[in-house]
Amino acid sequence: MKKITYIFILIFSYNLLLTGCEKDFLDTYPTEQVSSATIITTTGNAMSALNGIHRALYIRYDSQGRGGAGSFNMNMDELGEDHVFNSATWTTSYRWILNSNPTNSYNTSHWAMFYKWIANANILINGVDQAEGEQEERDIIKGQALLYRAYAHYQLVQVWAGAYKRGVENQQAGVPIRLDNSTEPLARATVEEVYTQINEDIDAAIVLLQGYVRENKSHLNANVGKGLKARVALTQGSWSIAAQYAREARDGYLLMDQETYALGFRDDAESNDEFMWASHIVEDQTNYYGNLGAYISRNYSSSSIRANPRSINNLLYDMISPTDVRATLWDPTGEHLNLPPGIEIVENASRHPYTNQKFLTVSTSDSRMDVPMMRAAEMYLIEAEALARNGQGGPAAQVLFEMVSTRDDNYTLSTNTGQDLIDEIMIQRRVELWGEGFRWLDLKRLNLPLDRTGSNHTESITNEVLEVPAGDNRWIWAIPQDEIDANPLIEQNPI
Repeated sequence: MKKITYIFILIFSYNLLLTGCEKDFLDTYPTEQVSSATIITTTGNAMSALNGIHRALYIRYDSQGRGGAGSFNMNMDELGEDHVFNSATWTTSYRWILNSNPTNSYNTSHWAMFYKWIANANILINGVDQAEGEQEERDIIKGQALLYRAYAHYQLVQVWAGAYKRGVENQQAGVPIRLDNSTEPLARATVEEVYTQINEDIDAAIVLLQGYVRENKSHLNANVGKGLKARVALTQGSWSIAAQYAREARDGYLLMDQETYALGFRDDAESNDEFMWASHIVEDQTNYYGNLGAYISRNYSSSSIRANPRSINNLLYDMISPTDVRATLWDPTGEHLNLPPGIEIVENASRHPYTNQKFLTVSTSDSRMDVPMMRAAEMYLIEAEALARNGQGGPAAQVLFEMVSTRDDNYTLSTNTGQDLIDEIMIQRRVELWGEGFRWLDLKRLNLPLDRTGSNHTESITNEVLEVPAGDNRWIWAIPQDEIDANPLIEQNPI
């Protein structure tokens, strides 16, 4: 834990430096010696530290393939059946190599990254109430820090613990709940305890952030808090809560029109009314080959993308109506002759069927694209699924229609009921959220198997991981060996 304490101080100080704020503060305290007490002296210092957490979501952690939240989300998608590799490059997650390997560097890096964010957030949560400044500023800082702590614990417990089971006491081993930055070892809390803490943090944050008008979409407001609450409730099977908060979360956010959607996800989330939360990478803070766009976009000229442009599962693509604008986000031919204006692909890039043009960078030489963290479309899908699973088929179909009809003019109100309606909603969820980090987590929360068979997955590239039954040990990642070695109270998952 001492290593983590050292790292969170460096994250704060590094990002304080990048913000260019509080010049006297930075001149007085060298970046390697910034203490938590100094950070919370004033709300100005604390706000600069909060900006450091905002930026921490997309900085590089260790190697260039670990670019923060975006890379983690991409890895979650790669584990599922809808994200297809065309070459054996950067395949660690895709091949399920890291799931059962406690020494795998990606496993270790992701675990440490979330606990670093928690450590940063805890400094603000536990100290900002004493900072000099306006109460409104203290509330804004603390509310966002609480959401970060909740978000990080939520990702940790989804991946490194057994899935939450609706209607029972979830006493299975979860993850350590870190509410301060002491170096004392912590045992794993139960899954139920972790979710209780997550919800307490979110509820407190929503209250603190009511009325907050943020500067940009990398900051977290009450809508983002409600969106996170809806996600968590869906995972827990709390259908009424999920539907309510998803509906409230998207208030004020409009689904993008088809013309905008067809342009792909680029670096313009700030002006797109559908994006609720996104990380925008400014030019002088780019990470070049470490950015998410260097791996998942279609047009950046990186070795990864030239060799391995990402495809959609052809079976899923065939479920998309030809009149649906989302059908244009992947090219069945792989030739990409209908790229949006101003977008080009380098000549030596490999061509493969069903490759995506959903994610697009600034140019072939600029890997920046906004990291999507939450969109209004997801909230429609959460509400529709929660209503359908709660026996409210009519309202669920109506919510689904409100979303899908904006993508496809020919879509009509679904007449499906029961499980058929749920299946339709889940197909729409797979199409809409492709590449954004949800599919593997959806399979896990619903206790469904992985099935890549009969599609355009290549057995040799997948490491022969075409099928994984529900309940397999690999659905719960191994606790990193570094944590096991440093914390005598931690217990390893079955491997």
